[in-house]
Amino acid sequence: MLQIDILTLFPGAFSGYLQHSIIGRAIERNFVDIRLHDIRSFTHDKHGTADDYPYGGGAGMVMKPEPVFEAVESIKSGVEKSEYPVILLTPQGKILTQEIAEKLASLQNIILICGHYEGIDERVAEHLVTDEISIGDYLLSGGETAAMVIIDSLVRLLPGAIGSQTSLDEESHVGNLLEYPQYTRPPEFRGWHVPEVLLSGNHKEIATWRREQSILRTARRRPDLLKRASLTEAEYKMLKSIGLQNN
Repeated sequence: MLQIDILTLFPGAFSGYLQHSIIGRAIERNFVDIRLHDIRSFTHDKHGTADDYPYGGGAGMVMKPEPVFEAVESIKSGVEKSEYPVILLTPQGKILTQEIAEKLASLQNIILICGHYEGIDERVAEHLVTDEISIGDYLLSGGETAAMVIIDSLVRLLPGAIGSQTSLDEESHVGNLLEYPQYTRPPEFRGWHVPEVLLSGNHKEIATWRREQSILRTARRRPDLLKRASLTEAEYKMLKSIGLQNN
């Protein structure tokens, strides 16, 4: 079972999120154990002060190092794990990818630190965390939203969390390809028709069409992903024939 410990100034932000859909079911079935830790509970003054003004001046407040260190040390106390990543969620971290999610989902323990305000004391990044992760090149008010994204990306990879393994194998970013187009009933809607091949019942032709559509969609929308995908010679020729060759 994967255990995810979340250090946050706002544990209440997770209450509804953790109770529903795939995440809620995974918790109920003991596929994942998600524990919330209020950083303020590791402070030592009556006001629960977890932030202070930055040295050198500047706008905003900076999260203090002491409660973050003590929270992590409390979680890891008495636990012998060869791999126990402490991840700081920050816009300065490496971008979350499917490959990173798969690696983290294979572990037993993960600690996520949700930054807030103008950031967190640099000594946390230098001497406590093992990884820094961002969910994209944009800014958020705090790391809580990023933590939810990471939790979702990991939990759905846990065995049994999603009913069909096939669904995972065919999703976007698996194999560095975007997922093929999906359709459902009715077969015709406002003059727009479902592709005939999907109605044919020919599973081999459907699989071929879906593979081609994944490649074409990736070439048009995310050519950067396609450079890392494994394509056959015939698939390279298909792209070249329509001017979408993967360079």
